[in-house]
Amino acid sequence: MSKGDDTRHAVLRHALDLSSRIGLEGLSIGRLADEMKMSKSGLFGHFKSKEVLQLQTLELCAGEFLDDVVRPAFREDEGEPRVRKLFENWVEWTRDNRYSGGCPFVQFSFELDDRPGPLLDELQRQQHGWIGILAEAARRAVSCGHFKADVDPDQFAHEFQALMLGYLHASRLMRDKNAESRVQQSFETLIRNAKE
Repeated sequence: MSKGDDTRHAVLRHALDLSSRIGLEGLSIGRLADEMKMSKSGLFGHFKSKEVLQLQTLELCAGEFLDDVVRPAFREDEGEPRVRKLFENWVEWTRDNRYSGGCPFVQFSFELDDRPGPLLDELQRQQHGWIGILAEAARRAVSCGHFKADVDPDQFAHEFQALMLGYLHASRLMRDKNAESRVQQSFETLIRNAKE
């Protein structure tokens, strides 16, 4: 990686952490320049516009999620082991508090849900992809005989996603010390219902 690439990555990492607290709309080249003790013109040279900075921050978030949650799960056997690993990795990804404002996807979802444009389009594309991964994992669990033949993979993916969003709400906003044990129990119920 060149020095310019290193700088760009460091700026995007800072932007992602910052946006987990203030949202993508709060990001600006000026604010990042101030926080990172860099010149605005230097940062502008990397990103050209606020929208490019925001989109690349969103793309970095998706890339980190794929690297830490999805790709390791695909090293597991298809079927229930992979579904379980997706869940475990997602819980771990939220537990390690890598972003000071919590899960950026939650922040971005509430911020952008009624703001049409390139940021919403990209976030929706990413989230459709994630739901598709969950549905495909459930579909493979059916084909492996781990889940019942009549399991609806799309419904399974919806319920999986709903469990995790509930967990994030309970753990971050409500500061529920039992949030993780509750989501573990809910996940086991989801799996059990898919098998019985």
